[in-house]
Amino acid sequence: MTAPSATIRDYLRGNDIEFEEASDGVFSFELPGEKKLRTAVRLDVGRHALGVHAFVCRRPDENHERVYRWLLERNLKMYAVSFAVDRLGDIYLDARLPLAAATAEELDRLLGSVLSYADDSFNAILELGFAASIRKEWEWRRLRGEPTRNLEAFRGWLEAGDPPGVGPVGPVGSAGDEDGDQRE
Repeated sequence: MTAPSATIRDYLRGNDIEFEEASDGVFSFELPGEKKLRTAVRLDVGRHALGVHAFVCRRPDENHERVYRWLLERNLKMYAVSFAVDRLGDIYLDARLPLAAATAEELDRLLGSVLSYADDSFNAILELGFAASIRKEWEWRRLRGEPTRNLEAFRGWLEAGDPPGVGPVGPVGSAGDEDGDQRE
């Protein structure tokens, strides 16, 4: 058992995060959110680095270039993790950090970043990459008198008939980082 693995194990248990350890140093768990209800996370303790991998969203149905550009612009303002896409176009948060980063304090900051970026970006990604599907679901539910509770975040542009993604980068208020920090 390596020291970083023990630290991660203790951190997860101490914060009541249920996890699986498929093999020594490979931890899988979910972080609860608000907009994105659950973010699946995997931490991999390697010989020299700690890998962080979190699934954010499947490949957008539409507007790929705009979605991926929005993600890249977000990367300029993020702490520790960055958005990435896999060979299928699915969106992840990913990082490789020195094993020295496997302290309880740094894990708290790191997982806080993962949760914050996944949750805060989720609706903007949906608006930019799935607008047609969201609009179709909205219309279907309204025609049948079905509840639209889970679509409330999109009500403004759906009822106005405006396309999502108004603004220079994405939906108004979603392109900047939450702290107002600027890139150095």
